[in-house]
Amino acid sequence: MTTIFEAGEDFARRLDERDPLGHFRRRFACPHRDGEPVVYFNGNSLGLMPLAARERVGDDLDDWAQLAVDAHFAGKTPWLSYHEVLREPAARLAGALPVEVVMMNGLTVNLHLMMATFFRPTADRHKILIEDGAFPSDTYAAQTQLSLHGIDPVAGLIRVTPRPGEALLRTDDLIELIERRGEEIALVLLPGVQYYTGQFLDIASVTKVARRRGCVAGWDLAHAVGNVPLALHDWDVDFAAWCSYKYLNGGPGAIAGCFVHERHGKNPALQRMGGWWGNDPRTRFRMHEQRDFFPREGADGWQLSNPPILAMAPLRASFALFDEAGIESLRRKSVVLTGYLEWLIAQAPRKRFEVITPQAPGERGCQLSLRILDRPAETLRELEACGVVGDFRPPDVVRVAPVPLYNTFHEVWRFVQMLHRAGLAG
Repeated sequence: MTTIFEAGEDFARRLDERDPLGHFRRRFACPHRDGEPVVYFNGNSLGLMPLAARERVGDDLDDWAQLAVDAHFAGKTPWLSYHEVLREPAARLAGALPVEVVMMNGLTVNLHLMMATFFRPTADRHKILIEDGAFPSDTYAAQTQLSLHGIDPVAGLIRVTPRPGEALLRTDDLIELIERRGEEIALVLLPGVQYYTGQFLDIASVTKVARRRGCVAGWDLAHAVGNVPLALHDWDVDFAAWCSYKYLNGGPGAIAGCFVHERHGKNPALQRMGGWWGNDPRTRFRMHEQRDFFPREGADGWQLSNPPILAMAPLRASFALFDEAGIESLRRKSVVLTGYLEWLIAQAPRKRFEVITPQAPGERGCQLSLRILDRPAETLRELEACGVVGDFRPPDVVRVAPVPLYNTFHEVWRFVQMLHRAGLAG
C-alpha cells in the first residue's frame, strides 16, 4: 500500500497520532540541547538508551553488592547462564534458531573467530571476496587472516566495486563474479546493509550462489540486525556477526552477536579457537580432571570467556522493546518513515546534495545517505547548529537514519526544514 504524503507540518503530526508504535519513544532517553530535543538521526552509529537499561544494570550491580560470587547462581538473573537470556530475542531478530545465535565479544573479534573456523584456504581456493568500500575493520580482519595463512593480503582479496559512475553494488554483478571466479574463492564476506550507502544487499541470492560454487557465505550485519527483517537460517547463511550499539541500542561498545548455522554447530570436528565458555558445560568446571576441549553444540561452542554481565544488561532492556514492537511492525513503519523523508526532500526544486541510497524500499533500511555537492563537512556543522545529530563520512556523505523504534514523523519534517535553513535545499 502506497502512502500519499503531504508537505505540511499538520500532516506529520497526524502521522504521529496514528502511529501504533509512537509510544515507544517515551521509553528512550532523548538528547536535548538548550532545553530542546535534538533531531537524533544517528541511531546507525549509536542507538539511544532504553530507559529500562538503567534498572537492568542496577539489578546486576545490586546482585554483585549483596551476593558477590553467589550471584552466579542466586541472582535475579543468574550470571552463570546470563547470556542464554539473550539467545531467543536475538534469534528472532536474526531469523535464526536459538541454538544458532550467541551474544559475545565485539564484532571484529567475532569475525576473526568465524574466519578461524570457516576460512580454510587451499592452493586453488584461497581468496576472500569483499567489497572495495567495506567498513575498514572488516578489511583489516580479512587481510590479517590471509597473512596468517601465508597469503599475500593484497592479492588474496577480490574487491568488488560498483560500476563506474555508480554508488551501489548490483546483485547481478555480484552473482556473475561469484559464478565466474567461485573456484578460487574460499570466503564471501559482505555486509547485509552497507554502512556508507545504506544499501540492503540481497543476502539470500548471493548466499545461494556462493554456496553452490563451494564458497563459505559470511555476512557482517552491523547495520542490518534490528533494522531490516532477516532469515539467516532459511537463507542458509554459513555465519554472520554484528555489533549491538547501533540499531539494537545496547550502549557504547555493547556486546556483539554471532550466528552459526546449525549444520556447523552440530559438527564438533570443525576447528575453532577454544575457550572454556565454549566447552561442554557438563565438563566445564571439572578443570584439571577434564583437560581436553569439547565444544558445546551450537553457536555457544564458539565462545571463549565467561560473559560480561554489566555489558549484557542493557541489551535485555532493548530486546524486550523489540519483542514488544515486533520487527515486522517496525519494518512497516520504517518504510513509511524513510519514504516520507525521501519524499519531502524531493520536493525541493534546488538541492546541494544527492541521495545515494537505493530508492526501492526493499533495497534499503532506515538510512538515507546524502552526498553533499559542496562544503560537506561545513554542511554537517550547519545542520548540527540547527539541532540535528547526524553523521559525516568522508569525503562527502552525511548519513541520516530515522529509526522507527524512537524517531517520529514530525522529526522528519523538522529535519527537512533544517535542510532549508542550512541552505542545502531551497
